[in-house]
Amino acid sequence: MEQVNSERVKVLVVDDSDIIRHALKTFFEDYNFEVITCHDGLEGVQKAVEFKPNLIFLDLMMPNFDGIKMLQVIKVLDKIKEIPVIVISANTDRRNVLAAIENGANRVLSKPLQKEILIKYVNEILGSETLSKSKKKKTISDNEKNEIQKRLIKFFLESFAEKKKKIQTALDTKNKDLIRMIIHELRGNGGTIGLNELTVLSGEIEDRLLAGEENWSFYNLKCQQIFNLINEVESISIMQGK
Repeated sequence: MEQVNSERVKVLVVDDSDIIRHALKTFFEDYNFEVITCHDGLEGVQKAVEFKPNLIFLDLMMPNFDGIKMLQVIKVLDKIKEIPVIVISANTDRRNVLAAIENGANRVLSKPLQKEILIKYVNEILGSETLSKSKKKKTISDNEKNEIQKRLIKFFLESFAEKKKKIQTALDTKNKDLIRMIIHELRGNGGTIGLNELTVLSGEIEDRLLAGEENWSFYNLKCQQIFNLINEVESISIMQGK
C-alpha cells in the first residue's frame, strides 16, 4: 500500500477490552494519530463508515457481533472494503489465524501486544516508516512508563469487580460461552498490564474450554486462583498509593 499522505493518520480500535482500547489509544496518540475506539463489531462498522480510518485494529472475540462478522461486513461495503485490518487476539492458533485471513484481515497480531511487531505491521501496511516519520509528542521517560503501567493496572482493577461477578455466574450456571468470553479478555489483559501469571491462568482455562472439556472443578480452581491473584495485586496497589 502507498504511504499515507494525510497530515494525521486515523486509526479505529474495535475491542471489548477497555485495557486494550486504552493502551492502543495511548500508544498511537503519542505518534499524533487520531484514534477512535469502540467495543463492539457492529459499532465498529458504523465508526468505519463514518470516520473512514486509514487502519482498523479488530479483536476476534467480542460479544454479540464478533471480529469475523465485522470483517465479513467490511469487505462487502464499497465505502470501507479497502481499509486494511489488523486482527488482534489472545488466541492466535492456526484456526483463528486462517479464519481471519480468509475473511480479509491483512495481519494477525497476538496479545499481549508487542511494540516492535506493532510498529512493523503498521509500517508494512501504511507505508515504509509511517510511524517512524510521524511526529511524536515527546519521549517517554522510564518514570512516565511506570506511571502509565500503574494507570493501566488501576483501570483494570476498577473494572474487575464486574468481571468477577460474571465469572462467578458462569461457574454457577456452567455457562461455557460466558466464561470463555471473559477469560479470553483477561488472557489478553494480563500481558498488557504486566501480569503474566494472569495470562497463564486464563490461557489454561481457555485452552481447555476450546477443547470442549467439561471439567468444572478445574475451572473453579483456576478462577479462584485468578481471584486470589487480583486480590494480591489490589492490595499492593493500595499500599503503593499510600
